[in-house]
Amino acid sequence: MKRKQLTQALALVLALAAVPASLAACGEMTDRITPAKTLPLTLMLDYFPNADHVGVYQALAEGDFRRAGLDVHVEIPSDPSAPLKDLLAGRADVAISYEPELMLARNEGEPLAAFGAIVQQPLTSIVSVGSAHITSVADLRGKTVGYTGLDYQQAYLDTILTRVHIPISSVKLIDVGENLVPAMLSGQVDATIGAYWNYEAIQLAEAGKHPNVIRVNQVGVPNYDELVLVATKATLANKPGEIRDFVQALARGYESARSDPRAAVQNLVRMNPGLVAKFQLASVEATLPAFFPSSPSAPWGYQDQPQWNRFGEWMLNHHLISNVSAIAYASTNEYLAGQGVG
Repeated sequence: MKRKQLTQALALVLALAAVPASLAACGEMTDRITPAKTLPLTLMLDYFPNADHVGVYQALAEGDFRRAGLDVHVEIPSDPSAPLKDLLAGRADVAISYEPELMLARNEGEPLAAFGAIVQQPLTSIVSVGSAHITSVADLRGKTVGYTGLDYQQAYLDTILTRVHIPISSVKLIDVGENLVPAMLSGQVDATIGAYWNYEAIQLAEAGKHPNVIRVNQVGVPNYDELVLVATKATLANKPGEIRDFVQALARGYESARSDPRAAVQNLVRMNPGLVAKFQLASVEATLPAFFPSSPSAPWGYQDQPQWNRFGEWMLNHHLISNVSAIAYASTNEYLAGQGVG
């Protein structure tokens, strides 16, 4: 399909997506607390427990899920690609995943949608140790860059370099898997794209490596939600009350973490003894602003629909997806506080 035809088709789909009656707000919605009955709900994390999940464990520790009538069980995936597969196979009710991964699954026709954002801005960055002296995109010319093997990370780099008129052929890209920090420390690569400013960059800082961090959304990649809550369309349609109770109880967990990060990290580490409290606290404190919408009037978990559309169109234009239907209805705010059908 030619670029003009793609744009016209996308505009039509997005125009239709702008007016679904089921997503219309109808006044303030009160939290539904149903302590008389506890319903089981399985949450699949995106990765091993870490600072990004501090609100999950705080909600567990403080009984927010239980008071909402939910018995939440947290599962850890076998690998970061597993959560959406587990949803589709019925092994989880809800999952934490990544906006690009959701778009890729929907491109294959999978009936999934995001119903809330946990981390509401990109964490993915170009990271390097200070001794590499990579403080701008221009400094990448002639350098070796490691990534985790994801096609969209390569597309990020292409977008970033094109913006400053540097050919991607001038950069050597190496798949280092999950070994981003070891690859930088060993000198195997000069920088990485795929490291997070709230995680690997903090690891390097605590190791005295004075990292340089270039956030991808500040150098050409459209804004997107790094971590999102995902469910199948069937679950969203058949269990709207449980989903609403879950996301609003989770919101209370993140609000509590914002009020007292140290106490929340203590609960995170208590439930996951392998974590280092000092590092997790530094990561939580760095991430706190990203857990909440930029607008104080928006509820926790809010997803900016025009932003989602722009990122989807970027994926379309970079041939990461080919189906314009992957973008429309990819996310909904229907289950957030004060939203949805009253």
